[in-house]
Amino acid sequence: MRLLIIGELYGQIGAASAIARTRGARVTHVDDFESAILALRSGQGADLLLVEVKQDIEKLCSMLMRERFNLPVIACGVQSDKEAAVRAIRAGAKEYLPLPPNEELIAAVLEAITEETSSVIYASKEMGDVIKMAEQIAGSDASILITGESGTGKEVIARFLHQKSKRAGAPMISVNCAAIPENLLESELFGYEKGAFTGAVARRIGKFEEAEGGSMFLDEISEMDLRLQAKLLRVLQEREVDRVGGSKPIKVNIRVLATSNRNLTEEVKAGRFREDLYFRLNVINLHLPALRERKDDILPLANYFIGKYSKANGLATKKLSDKGLAKLQNYRWPGNVRELENAMHRAVLMASGDAIDENAILLSGQNEPAQAPAPPQLVKSAGGTEGGTGGLVGKTVENVERDLIIDTLSHCLGNRTHAANILGISIRTLRNKLKAYGEQGYSVPPAPTGSEG
Repeated sequence: MRLLIIGELYGQIGAASAIARTRGARVTHVDDFESAILALRSGQGADLLLVEVKQDIEKLCSMLMRERFNLPVIACGVQSDKEAAVRAIRAGAKEYLPLPPNEELIAAVLEAITEETSSVIYASKEMGDVIKMAEQIAGSDASILITGESGTGKEVIARFLHQKSKRAGAPMISVNCAAIPENLLESELFGYEKGAFTGAVARRIGKFEEAEGGSMFLDEISEMDLRLQAKLLRVLQEREVDRVGGSKPIKVNIRVLATSNRNLTEEVKAGRFREDLYFRLNVINLHLPALRERKDDILPLANYFIGKYSKANGLATKKLSDKGLAKLQNYRWPGNVRELENAMHRAVLMASGDAIDENAILLSGQNEPAQAPAPPQLVKSAGGTEGGTGGLVGKTVENVERDLIIDTLSHCLGNRTHAANILGISIRTLRNKLKAYGEQGYSVPPAPTGSEG
């Protein structure tokens, strides 16, 4: 992880930097916003920005947006400065980190923001075979395509491959192709020259150049537009990139790791994915089995997540009961490991006894009370799920998302931070969505008194 710190932060950021370094972060200090932008333009790269809360965070976020840097900003300040913290979040900061720094809190923030982990937790023969093959091919420079259903752990395997490779000392740069609009994805990947478009006030180095000597991780590559696929093919063939508005190609030394949850053979047949790019990427294919196909992994994964979220929430680690384990093993896990992680996070928060039993484990479609059907236009509370997955038919994606968000918030007793962690979205995104739901007339669970809600 690469951490860029702006300003001195009352002189206490030195301790925060030391803690971050012990957690494997590469830390760089700059004096002001302009120096930070220059560092980012030059390809120095960062995964996270730390800035003193009394600085103009709205201006910083505006500068980042104008130059198309998609980076989370964390505001830092003394614990008593609550009003400044609220203003910072409203201005665009992702979180607020109180100073003086707490080691566990910094670790939790870094983990929540970057979601980087090299832990591969498994006990099944099916995953053992995947790991064995991954170790065999990790040392090569061949492109690797990692496939499997959503939530099976494709990014975890990509990081495992990078850390086992001869490029482990260089960065692994990640880009989610599904999360960035096409017009932004091009400049994000390939960079641009000054004047290439409105707002391009200076040259910017793209992600491929940032990854020099290391690995380029393209998550959900099947979502990439055909025009950008052609530019990517050139990178793989010629090992050079063309910046937007550039006049000459730039040589790069990178290894490409890509993932897809779609059948790329079918995507090629449908004309949505280039066949020549598919063959370039698919030199080696690692396919991750669904969690329902490797049930021996459920217990070690569940125990790992219980420990992780007990520690993150300052709770004693409880043992998973036999009935709780049986409930996990009898479920089909359509969301795979990601769904199991969310379920165990909820269970850690909901468990009231000495162990995590089946009553604390809330699974989709298995814990909602029966209710009489109501016409969608008459339903103004999104708390019900209409009987689980069967009730999804006929609903729009927007309605399903709303139901999921408000149900999760209800399970977390209104705690916005816990709900955002479970849903895998930022607290700011969650707040914006809840505000919109309230304005539309839906019942939104209130934040508990004294919480961060």
